[in-house]
Amino acid sequence: MQLGDITMTSNNHPESKNSEPKVSTSNSIPPDVTIYTDGAAEPNPGPGGYGVVLLHGNHRKEMSGMFRLTTNNRMEILAAIVGLEALKEPCNVTLYSDSKYLVDAMSLGWVKQWKAKRWRRGKKAKVINKDLWERLLSLCDKHQVEFKWVKGHAGIPENERCDRISMQFLGKQNLLEDKGYAASVKEQTFWQDIESEANLSAPVLGNNRDSLKRAPTLPSKIVKKAKSEKEKMTHEGQPCRKCSIPVIKRITRQKPKGNRNYYFEYYFYCPNCRTMYMVEDAKRHFK
Repeated sequence: MQLGDITMTSNNHPESKNSEPKVSTSNSIPPDVTIYTDGAAEPNPGPGGYGVVLLHGNHRKEMSGMFRLTTNNRMEILAAIVGLEALKEPCNVTLYSDSKYLVDAMSLGWVKQWKAKRWRRGKKAKVINKDLWERLLSLCDKHQVEFKWVKGHAGIPENERCDRISMQFLGKQNLLEDKGYAASVKEQTFWQDIESEANLSAPVLGNNRDSLKRAPTLPSKIVKKAKSEKEKMTHEGQPCRKCSIPVIKRITRQKPKGNRNYYFEYYFYCPNCRTMYMVEDAKRHFK
């Protein structure tokens, strides 16, 4: 397929290094390319996909991909990556997305700051989707990219087209595995290490000062409680309200000592951002 001075071949598999779309240019002046992107997951996290429309002159290229389990934000970032990886030589790129998460993180320099801080947001929270941000930063070193936000579902033709092709995963079977997401979910050993070091007897509710005094070795960064009814968890696998990583179930090792008349038999824990959710159904009172 010819895109003006750009020659492009077709393949939509984002994980294959040898089969990605190729772009080449014979001009010394980098060509101007416009890319529209969109990503989606339904539910979030859940099956997901991305859509890309690449424009050069009077020519266009569409790309898409679908995954068995991922998140909306991962698909938004991956859509931008796939669009830029389709360009073999440096280009001047204007990339449009309806994701403020993507556009703000790149245009305001947040991602570069996270990388400089060893992929930390502040002193505590780890940056989500590090694997994709690293790929995107590398591509932005190669191309001159301007990220622009557009309002979704506002009648912008190419944005609407990206939205439609990003949703092709609905009802499909045998989708690809998002290996980066799967790896982040497997990060579940943190709690066992912290629990061993702190010698905990039971989880503690974060806004109870008396409870905190009875467990001084509990690291403050994991002493958290759901702030509203909306944040309550009912079963393992629900997305964390802060980072969308599925929560895992943890069983309390011992019943607490002291003057409490209750304990929690189990709780839900996010292996990524370390948020702990107390479960009302797991609350047990001493007889």
